[in-house]
Amino acid sequence: MTRFDIYIMFLIRSLNYGGAERQLVTLARGLHQSGYKVAVAVFYPGGPLEKDLEETKITVIHLNKRHRWDVFGFLWRLVRLLRTEKPEILHGYLGMPNILTVMLKPIFPRMRMVWGVRASDMDLARYDWLSRLAYRIECCLSRFADLIIANSHAGLNYAVRNGFPREKMRVIPNGIDTNRFQPDPDAGARVRNQWGVSGKETLIGLVGRLDPMKDHPTFLKAASILLRNRKNLRFVCIGEGPSEYKQELNDLSRELGLTEHLIWAGVRRDMPAVYSALNIAVSSSYSEGFPNVIGEAMACGIPCVVTNAGDSAKIVGDLGIVIQPQSPQELAEGLRAMLAGLDDIKPDLLRKRIIQNFSLHKLIETTEEVLIGQEVSGNV
Repeated sequence: MTRFDIYIMFLIRSLNYGGAERQLVTLARGLHQSGYKVAVAVFYPGGPLEKDLEETKITVIHLNKRHRWDVFGFLWRLVRLLRTEKPEILHGYLGMPNILTVMLKPIFPRMRMVWGVRASDMDLARYDWLSRLAYRIECCLSRFADLIIANSHAGLNYAVRNGFPREKMRVIPNGIDTNRFQPDPDAGARVRNQWGVSGKETLIGLVGRLDPMKDHPTFLKAASILLRNRKNLRFVCIGEGPSEYKQELNDLSRELGLTEHLIWAGVRRDMPAVYSALNIAVSSSYSEGFPNVIGEAMACGIPCVVTNAGDSAKIVGDLGIVIQPQSPQELAEGLRAMLAGLDDIKPDLLRKRIIQNFSLHKLIETTEEVLIGQEVSGNV
């Protein structure tokens, strides 16, 4: 069997903005360009990242799930789709899509069911009961998957501790599209102008959806600490999330006196320009797998201060500052150290590290070795 004979279908809840969703788009496009037939099936249609797939003629299939409890009709549509399309590989991305692949295995015994694991050290107490139950089910059913791909060593270790079968797991780090993510000072200057940030101000940004695991409160508290001694700092949060949680963060920022120094930028499509507008990028997460935002920022020549969550420390190596999660004081100290050394930062070295270790080419090549190579040889 050659690559041109292999049909890979990805299964994901939606293609809204998010690290996992953007990485799926990147992988799907790369495999498509390498000659594989690729499609992406989504529970909920209308996600903005669908356009990125449609631009490269990758089929996006809407399963039209109406709401959380639309179960039987949704499953029938999925079964009917797989009977019609007959992909060789069904690749789930994240919890419920993973679960569905092995639930469908008795109906499609010849179809290779592959899981995608994208996080580590999750604080499940911060999520609703259904999310907690889904993860327990995922752990129990993981032994039935044909292959489980984690995007980080931390994610693999966390999954194994929770019952995933180590012998079926492989690590494939995310790939960064360094042709897209590269320094663009002019575009960065335009974004700063839109936000009203002067050239004399240092802009520190956090890119990530408004989700408890991203730990925006620690970022906001660290910002408050820094502003006690320096006033030429501005902070920006790029990303969206549930309105209730967003309101909590807004209330906290006001309590901390950050109103004049903080920008809530929402979702942006022009991310290379956004990164280029920053002086420092921050990842304050307490739970991560492989955070794309760190690699993207470094590819744009922007230095990072990150928590030791997931594989963040492996990404920055000795070119960034790594601190412990959930410590506003330590994050503030890490930012102070980075601010003191900004003049010595060499953007070319930051970019070179990503190109050498986490390129899109390497992602596609490794995926072919792990996923496609085994399929072509017939080894499951």
